[in-house]
Amino acid sequence: MVENNRWGNFFAHLVLILGVAIVIFPVYVAIIASTHPPGTFIRGVMPLLPGPNALENYKTVITEGRSRAGTPPIGGMLWNSFVMAMAITLGKLSISLLSAFAIVYFRFPFRIFFFWVIFLTLMLPVEVRIVPTFQVVADLGMLNSFAGLSIPLIASATATFLFRQFFMTVPEELMEAARVDGAGPMKFFKDILMPLSITNIAALFVIMFIYGWNQYLWPLLITTDPEYYTIVMGIQRMVTGGDSEPLWHLVMATVVLAALPPILVILFMQRLFVKGLTETEK
Repeated sequence: MVENNRWGNFFAHLVLILGVAIVIFPVYVAIIASTHPPGTFIRGVMPLLPGPNALENYKTVITEGRSRAGTPPIGGMLWNSFVMAMAITLGKLSISLLSAFAIVYFRFPFRIFFFWVIFLTLMLPVEVRIVPTFQVVADLGMLNSFAGLSIPLIASATATFLFRQFFMTVPEELMEAARVDGAGPMKFFKDILMPLSITNIAALFVIMFIYGWNQYLWPLLITTDPEYYTIVMGIQRMVTGGDSEPLWHLVMATVVLAALPPILVILFMQRLFVKGLTETEK
């Protein structure tokens, strides 16, 4: 029987509350800063209560952007980041599912060798191979395009490895039963493996979406047209662009809006995300 220690519970909850406060406080500061006029920050004082300019600041960064903050309106940049993140996420999941399925369920020469070749690409992130990747993208005419933003980042050795490990735990009796019922490989994949992989797909979807949303270096290299700027690039340009001091109230408003899509994805898929990371029995 577990002893109910009142002081132990108190200190455990105290530690949790302090941890949450430490994590939430910078977010709170960003939200508060996005509601104040620009003159507030010239004085060097950070207010902790909301200001009167919230609607004006958010309207400015969404609709005007460049004239007031040295960057295009963020409405288009949010859309560009969303398209890029979704393309990377769906591409990674599709390729990883199919490649893991082929490695586990098809018998062909050197299949284990090919798996390890895929796995070894974990040691070659995009930053390491960025020069040859940029050259290929430029030669194919994909600069300043959504294809150029997303296709070079689609391959995922991590997702392939995780799906392979899960597929290896699926009982062989399911495959034999499907074969007896006349199901072909793709029907077995679609009707049996895919439903069993929902929690894994959801967990990887959240991780890959945030990975795609937060990309900065690659979009910075291949986009010179403001129509293809992403929101992370926009934040950086708002902080460093121009000869004047950064307009911190607009920067913080942009940061708050940029954080909303990943937060909504996590909240929407929270249950499946947690199950995909913790569930051991399918």
